[in-house]
Amino acid sequence: MVKTAIIGGTGVYDPCLLEDVREIVETTPYGSVKVSLGKYAGMEVAFIPRHGLEHSIPPHLINYRANIKALQQLGIKNILATAAVGSLHFEFKPGQFVLADQFLDFTKNRGSTFYEGGEAGVVHCDMTVPYCPELREALVKAGRELEIQVQNGGTYVCTEGPRFETAAEIMMFKQLGGQLVGMTSVPEVCLARELGICYATVAIVTNFAAGITTGILTHSEVLELMKRNIELARSLMMSSLKYITEEKRCNCRKILDEPGAMK
Repeated sequence: MVKTAIIGGTGVYDPCLLEDVREIVETTPYGSVKVSLGKYAGMEVAFIPRHGLEHSIPPHLINYRANIKALQQLGIKNILATAAVGSLHFEFKPGQFVLADQFLDFTKNRGSTFYEGGEAGVVHCDMTVPYCPELREALVKAGRELEIQVQNGGTYVCTEGPRFETAAEIMMFKQLGGQLVGMTSVPEVCLARELGICYATVAIVTNFAAGITTGILTHSEVLELMKRNIELARSLMMSSLKYITEEKRCNCRKILDEPGAMK
């Protein structure tokens, strides 16, 4: 059974490095999802391109619930995701890999829970440590093995998009403790937690956010830096697979012990 999935963000659109790749369509109550299944070093891995194969889906219109539900239906226990982010601090430089450990949510119009009352019930999900510490440690070990510098820890500010942020917004986020800014980690991480799936994000810093340096921000700038770093990101995630253990001590799956939680 497939245990681990990769959700590819901006610049990560195909299941490169996987062998014997096949595509399936998984039907969920929230919509159908195309999932690629393949093998890496004998391990089965699932892959979903978050924005579609042609980057045709903007962050505020991604069907996050369908994606995460499809992975749960396939038996996924671990999700490794990539995300292109801007930096709010000079110590987080373009090209750097950061494993987010907290988030600030500034999204507005997204389906952000599986529990909307009625038959679905109401469950209040603990998010004290939203990003799985054990998956992050597996990525850190892979980074050491590959001699890739990985920063374990950073607060991810998630905005609605698709526009970039104003300089005033970035100043506010910085004062609130934000260190990275992106448009996709929420509600993805929250939905994974609601289903008891361990989740980690490899945030790839592509630029300094608005007002941190002079000049305007462009999407082409983001794509260009992602292109230069994509092979390293893929190698980091794939090398981390062997460090992901079957039995975990994290609290990610404890939500399933709550009355009414989706098993």
